[in-house]
Amino acid sequence: MRRGSPLVLLTAVALAGAGLAAPSARATAQACARPCVGPKRGAILAAGGGDLGPAIYEDFLRLAGGPNAHIVLIPTAGAEDGSHDAWTALDALREAGAERIEVVHTRNRRIADLPGFVAPLREATGVWISGGRQWRLVDVYLNTLTQKELQRVLDRGGIIAGNSAGASALASFLLRGSPTGNGVVVDPDHDTGFGFLRGVAIDQHLSQRGREQDLIKVLQDHPELLGIGVDEGTALLITGDQATVIGRGRVAIYDHTDPLTLIPLRYLGPGDVYDLGARQVLLDQAGSVGDGG
Repeated sequence: MRRGSPLVLLTAVALAGAGLAAPSARATAQACARPCVGPKRGAILAAGGGDLGPAIYEDFLRLAGGPNAHIVLIPTAGAEDGSHDAWTALDALREAGAERIEVVHTRNRRIADLPGFVAPLREATGVWISGGRQWRLVDVYLNTLTQKELQRVLDRGGIIAGNSAGASALASFLLRGSPTGNGVVVDPDHDTGFGFLRGVAIDQHLSQRGREQDLIKVLQDHPELLGIGVDEGTALLITGDQATVIGRGRVAIYDHTDPLTLIPLRYLGPGDVYDLGARQVLLDQAGSVGDGG
């Protein structure tokens, strides 16, 4: 059912008649200056971990500018400088055709604020942030010159990709950021991400690690958020507010403001397109347009 259907309008009227306001987050999302959630320029790719397959890396490289693009790899989420996920990405990007890749990495916030350290980012057209643990990324880069230069990559029309922990760090609300373990879904001391996607929380390894219910609980405390859960081998490619599922798995969308959904969860499959600002489906697997239900 479309969002503008009579049932939706009646629901809003009934809520008002009962002395209750219609969900403010949805009204704000639909009325905000576009894009509401995604980048004004450039693209975001949020991948769910595991074996991504070559197509996701190829899409990333294409949007970064092709084989001659200047790619920066950030492996900082890994426990070691040579983390497995980081070098898997390095090999996969090379296999996808990338000819120019630089690594940017530190454990020191003071270094992350140095102009010389961020110099590769000033020329980058694509940045790949590998997986590991989210807190390692935000402890070093949040509110530093590095984060500012990452934003400028988008402002120039480039692409920033995050895989696993790197995907969660792209959002404004950080999940599984606790240094004590990734079983802690929300840590009040580590709940702020880079904010390249606004009003969003991203989880990953979703069905493979049985995390489907976790974002439902998060949205009970933070109903204004849009929750996104990404399976392994899958990514959400975002330009503006338009998000397209690529890869082999599914993406779960959690929306506590949807008046037609008692359980705030819907699944998107490969090829599905979702409007993160309007919070509705634009294209589903069958090719139907804008059912919104």
